[in-house]
Amino acid sequence: MSNTLQTFLAAATRKAAGNVVTAVLNLPEDRRTWKPAETSRTALDQFAECAMNNGFTADIVEKRVVPFHSQEDYLKQKTDLVATGFDAIKSLLDTNTERMIAVILAFPDSGLTDELDLPWGKSTLAEILAYPYWNMAYHEGQINYIASLLSL
Repeated sequence: MSNTLQTFLAAATRKAAGNVVTAVLNLPEDRRTWKPAETSRTALDQFAECAMNNGFTADIVEKRVVPFHSQEDYLKQKTDLVATGFDAIKSLLDTNTERMIAVILAFPDSGLTDELDLPWGKSTLAEILAYPYWNMAYHEGQINYIASLLSL
């Protein structure tokens, strides 16, 4: 397999998905919905974001549009997913991660610098393809931080 941005991102995305699952599983089950402060997020909330956003990012790349209508709509979908629990979230993460990896690997080099004007600003397709990896790595750290607070 050649060394392209797409092969790197596909491997990094798969590894980040495994790492975020491990981070959640390292928490005691009764602490996956705990938050250290009222303004904090739970591990399952962050895990659900990763699962959803991998699918949403694939939609953005394939259709060139944001697949939810409003921030409120997005947050309601995430809240509903969190309520389904770890197994359902992990199943969605697995499905959406594999879908995103397929999108990444199929993406042509010639389109990497194309830009999309999204509600949160302009991004190149290369940046959008990297988002699932970055987002899961970020939330792995946040979930591990929650775990570190439990051991104080």
